[in-house]
Amino acid sequence: MKIASPQLDTAHLNANDEALLRCKTALEQKDRGDYAGAQETMRPLWKRVGERPKTTGLDPAVAAEVSLCVGILTSWIGSKNQISDAQELAKNLITRSLTYFESSRDMTKVAVAQSEIAYCYYREGTLNEARSWLHDALNRLTFEGAARARALLKLTTVECSAGRFHEALDLLNKNEALFRKITNHTIKGGYHHELAIILRNLATTENRPEYFRRAINEYKEAETQFRLAHNPIFRADLIANVGYLLYKLSRYKEAHKYLNEARRLTVRFKNKASTAQIDDSLAQLLIAEGQLTEAERIARRAVSALRKGGHFCMMAEALITHGVALARLHRTAQARLIFRQAIEAAHQVNALNIAGLAALSLIEEIHELSPEILQAGYRQAREWLAKSQSPDIKLRLADVAGRVVASIQTELSTDEATEILLNEPGGLRAQLEKHEGVVIKRALAEVNGRVTHAASLLDMRYQSLAYIIERRHPDLLKKRTPVKRRQRRRSK
Repeated sequence: MKIASPQLDTAHLNANDEALLRCKTALEQKDRGDYAGAQETMRPLWKRVGERPKTTGLDPAVAAEVSLCVGILTSWIGSKNQISDAQELAKNLITRSLTYFESSRDMTKVAVAQSEIAYCYYREGTLNEARSWLHDALNRLTFEGAARARALLKLTTVECSAGRFHEALDLLNKNEALFRKITNHTIKGGYHHELAIILRNLATTENRPEYFRRAINEYKEAETQFRLAHNPIFRADLIANVGYLLYKLSRYKEAHKYLNEARRLTVRFKNKASTAQIDDSLAQLLIAEGQLTEAERIARRAVSALRKGGHFCMMAEALITHGVALARLHRTAQARLIFRQAIEAAHQVNALNIAGLAALSLIEEIHELSPEILQAGYRQAREWLAKSQSPDIKLRLADVAGRVVASIQTELSTDEATEILLNEPGGLRAQLEKHEGVVIKRALAEVNGRVTHAASLLDMRYQSLAYIIERRHPDLLKKRTPVKRRQRRRSK
């Protein structure tokens, strides 16, 4: 479904002013969830995801604004439509704008660009990179305003994804005055939504029932703000989170109602990533109800969709759900492989809290583990979850400790344990290399096969890219320009 978008009157504007108006309008449409409208607004300058915008004839400052706008839209649309290399394309576009903003010493715009690059990393599941970029951005955004508020919300989302709920809550509490001043309904809705998610998680992990009541109130306020912002996409995400909260409260019938409504909305607006996340929640709900066959089917569907979109962090969480369903259906061999893939996916993007949960779930759900695997899983779960503030996690670790102690003959080192968990034939590494190949292929096509230029686009050294193509993707050798071997100098 396409949201109705007003036509722009640009007849009286010169090329630079028209470009700036189109960028401003497109980003406002993005805030309302109208991605199709945003693309249509930018069409005179930008045709589709994967193409560079037309900036010839524009002032350098305006060209930088266009690159920033198109980069932001590429990231959002790519995430929505599961375009595997969209985040890399977005980072390249935003980096071009960042270079200009740095040269013109526009520190506010530098920070905005940094925060958008950070969100690209977040969407790829690279949480440490995302956090680092956001801290740099916030160090520059010292005055209170919408740009700082957006960056703070992005950092809160990153911390929640890493399971650092107290850090996320502290961020929002320290900046409460800023969010109360903000008049943008999308930003205010985001603030209340993030606060609700944090409270819901703390209520579950710390057995704080009063947080559930606070979370419900925050969800209600978030929905009010998203209604005022005319943003049905964000409302769908909110409805899904209310459904997940009801599931955690064991109000299963109500949870189904909310999750099904949220899924209907995300399917209606063709938001594949959000639909897959809702499927993961539905699968967890079905597992709780004992409907294991249906849970396994829906969890498998969620994993497939998230894998296609390159959302490795979210995919790792969905893999855990899939593994639990398989284990309880007594499909032990498949479950074991799926848990290993979850560990590897999370470890690859440094989401170690999720890797720890996958390792813990492996031990809990599969009882026919060798002493070596049991020890490796427990050791790494304990290490990767060491910073968890959840009493529930600590109880789960304590529950499996007895099995581990009984199995100990020779204790494993950390490196040995990690290697055992990651070395699974048919694991995710092949999938990661596949997506790597897609990105390199697109870069080569964009520069007519010139590896030097492709390496620059990918922010790599020429030698590294050439080695990767030759060793890991020999099928791409025909896509690159012929290798010119340098003649070795003869000694005099």
